[in-house]
Amino acid sequence: MHLLAKGGRAVLPILYCATATESSVHVGTPVMAEPSTSTSGRQPSDATEDKHIAKLTEEQLGRNQELLERLRGKLILAPLTRGGNLPFRRLCADFGAEVTMSEMSFARHLLKGDPLERARLKRSANEACFGFQIATNNIGEGVGAGKMAIEAGASWLDLNCGCPIYEATKRGLGSALLRNPRKLARLVAGIAQGIDLPLTVKVRTGTSSSKINVQQVVSFLQDAGAAAVIVHGRTAEQRYKKPADWSLLTDVAQSHDVPVIGNGDILTYYEAQQRLNDSGCLTHMVGRGALIKPWIFQEVKEGRELNLDASERLGIYRRLVSHMKEHFGDDAKGRRKAFYFLPWHFDFFCRYRYLPEDVFRSSSQERPLIGQRMDIAAADLGEELDSLPLLERTLRCQSPDAHAEIAATLWDSSSDEEARAALEQLADQKLSEWENNDSDREEQVAEG
Repeated sequence: MHLLAKGGRAVLPILYCATATESSVHVGTPVMAEPSTSTSGRQPSDATEDKHIAKLTEEQLGRNQELLERLRGKLILAPLTRGGNLPFRRLCADFGAEVTMSEMSFARHLLKGDPLERARLKRSANEACFGFQIATNNIGEGVGAGKMAIEAGASWLDLNCGCPIYEATKRGLGSALLRNPRKLARLVAGIAQGIDLPLTVKVRTGTSSSKINVQQVVSFLQDAGAAAVIVHGRTAEQRYKKPADWSLLTDVAQSHDVPVIGNGDILTYYEAQQRLNDSGCLTHMVGRGALIKPWIFQEVKEGRELNLDASERLGIYRRLVSHMKEHFGDDAKGRRKAFYFLPWHFDFFCRYRYLPEDVFRSSSQERPLIGQRMDIAAADLGEELDSLPLLERTLRCQSPDAHAEIAATLWDSSSDEEARAALEQLADQKLSEWENNDSDREEQVAEG
């Protein structure tokens, strides 16, 4: 989400892939560091390299191909810790998301029966193609998790190799697996051969700018039996501080036979179209863009930006509340569970701005729109803060206090009209206070 800095400017936060609590409890095997490698050029298949070539059956290869055809050209909802809860994924599917992914699950705890990890196996009835993502560095754990994913109805299994936080990497999980491509290849080959489900691998471009080894990693994964490789166009060290490197993503996609799925900095349909047309990727993936506007999937399908006013967006947010009540329960216990997620979502919803192509395409080619600073009132559209409708101004408010009260109001309202009236009354009393207390904090989000 954008966070207001002084002067009403919005600032892009630093985002992370998992919470420290989740990562710190998973014990893994240490991973040795790998020397840095070149970032460009086709990687040769050198028989002298100790590559681990998976021996997949014809049936497994057929399933891989079927998955690729289902994914081709479809905008995929990324695995998002906290953000990727079932009600939110259901909302995205309501607006045309045909391919969704679970929150990252720690395979070891999943196999031990942890109820939180098991809950991540569940999918909504409208999630037609559902990928289940795991974190592990153990073949047996990966195979066991894959079998549970099959039983839960998942379409494929994904291995997280992108999580950058120390609590994960010190245990050999997430992006730490990128340090040793050969070791990663052994892991992937073992899991791919052991499950009756396609396996994809989600990676970053390297661990740091001096250790960008995505070309070598993808070369190893290609031989190890990965059905596709999802490449987030940043290093683990960069997290979200710099724009995704789509030039490198393009080089990777065009340098290997294994299909590549591109990930990073998609907020509008025209950015999505350009990335897909120019990169040679099988398809692309969206994370933060979907958190800001869950209807981005409809926009990409229809090739247009939806200009949704505050009342229309309020109705969408109330639909998310309805999904949460159905999933968690419409009682005090359900509310407590839902409110771990609901106010947090408004940290992203408040960043929505209408971004018509004729106004913003040129700017998007200079720097991704998701990384640009935006005022509460969009000067490029002729907006002025004092002339914004009260509800619009309220929904754009960056204050965590505002988000908590907006969430509570929507939960307690029985209709869109009641919610609107209650929010406008609340804004009359508190909007000035909220805007004066807008936070400069940098929130954590998870994109595994």
